[in-house]
Amino acid sequence: MHKVIIDDKLFLAANGQRLSELLMGTENSVPHPCGGRGVCGKCTVEVNGVMQLACQYEIRGDITVHIPVHTEILSETGALETGIKTENMCYALDIGTTTLALSLVSLDRGEIVKVLTRSNPQTAFGADVMSRIDYCGRNGVQKLQSTVAERINEMIAAFRLPIIDKMYVAGNATMLHLLFGVDPSPMGRAPYIPAFLESKACAGEKLGIHGVKNVISLPSISAFVGADLVAGLNFVGMPQKGKYNLLIDLGTNAEIVLYSRDSAICTAAAAGPCFEGANIRCGMSAEEGAIWAYENGTPKTVGDAPAKGICGTGLIDIVAELLEKGIIEESGYMEEDFSIAENVHLCQADVRQFQVAKSAVCSAVLTLMEKHKVCFADLEKVYLSGGFSGKINICNAGKVGLLPAQLLEKCVAVKNSSLLGTAKYAYEKNDLSGYLIAQYVDLSADPHFSDRFVDNMLFQ
Repeated sequence: MHKVIIDDKLFLAANGQRLSELLMGTENSVPHPCGGRGVCGKCTVEVNGVMQLACQYEIRGDITVHIPVHTEILSETGALETGIKTENMCYALDIGTTTLALSLVSLDRGEIVKVLTRSNPQTAFGADVMSRIDYCGRNGVQKLQSTVAERINEMIAAFRLPIIDKMYVAGNATMLHLLFGVDPSPMGRAPYIPAFLESKACAGEKLGIHGVKNVISLPSISAFVGADLVAGLNFVGMPQKGKYNLLIDLGTNAEIVLYSRDSAICTAAAAGPCFEGANIRCGMSAEEGAIWAYENGTPKTVGDAPAKGICGTGLIDIVAELLEKGIIEESGYMEEDFSIAENVHLCQADVRQFQVAKSAVCSAVLTLMEKHKVCFADLEKVYLSGGFSGKINICNAGKVGLLPAQLLEKCVAVKNSSLLGTAKYAYEKNDLSGYLIAQYVDLSADPHFSDRFVDNMLFQ
């Protein structure tokens, strides 16, 4: 066994053990967006004074490790916090792939009292759901379950309240499986069958969650369109008779539903975690120092701190401006890396990752509209949900082809509709069954999607 000192704390490691494996068992875990393949560079730590990738470093002797400081993700939930506690309260939790948002809800007043947001520590096992499903297939679900339960406990403890009876939870189907300790591996291979889609309830203590007696999830629609979209639909409501709405969740995985008062159709776009900063060389989540906006060559950062990297909204702005200046061509070709700030740049591979993500979303929207025979004039509202929707420049989203230009005037940012819809369900107990009838469309089986996807890769 070797001695490993991590920020002044002593741990023991077996000879040849990966440093990332040791870190996952401590409070010092680091993100592994690429799932430990050694290609994203986001798990870089200092080992005996030398920067190393934790996922690739094998422990062969005594070492001293320093973990770079990571600030919490800035996530705008859109909640109006009253600060007024009442006798009857509950929790509403949104488990995002990247971010957790926990609200204290007054059942007496039908209001959100306070909201806390934290990063989802499961990013140590991969940025997207498929990486985490793959980890569970190889190692079981227990570690991922306990990791998120511990973070939820920290958030509950911050409220400093006696034990509360209920916590209502929404998230994609994979996140809910991981919360309840249910193996999600079958969703990682055809025919992608989840263990459950219906609402699930469990005692908090059985899940290792303290401070709440019962944990109750909202129902999901399919393996890839989860309770987060159901909660979102519950929040935004129905369009007027004869019209349609679109709800687009631009999180780590893009989930989209097209619906009217009489019917609904939905899908999940394989956009990857590009919009959360993963798979982008200088990408990062919306932490302090992340470039969240870019105009006329000037970056704006979270906290007005020195620029450290680029988050999703900043990436959209940067690509839009470089297109306008002709630095990025219509094909996506860029002759050389473009410097945005000191030690922050955009490279050709980043542009390609962005093209894949934006085409997946736009092509999915157009596919649903075609299948449902809905034209642009039939759409009343396009709701954009997700952690960064409140900061997105809608005009630039149109310029880069993330959204069809015909929809831009109809777009409304609703920020974290999953959290807001879960809170609404907690105090109104709405009937959610009408949202569960949505027909799921497998884009890979659609005869026109691949051609549409290739066409939309271009910047037009």
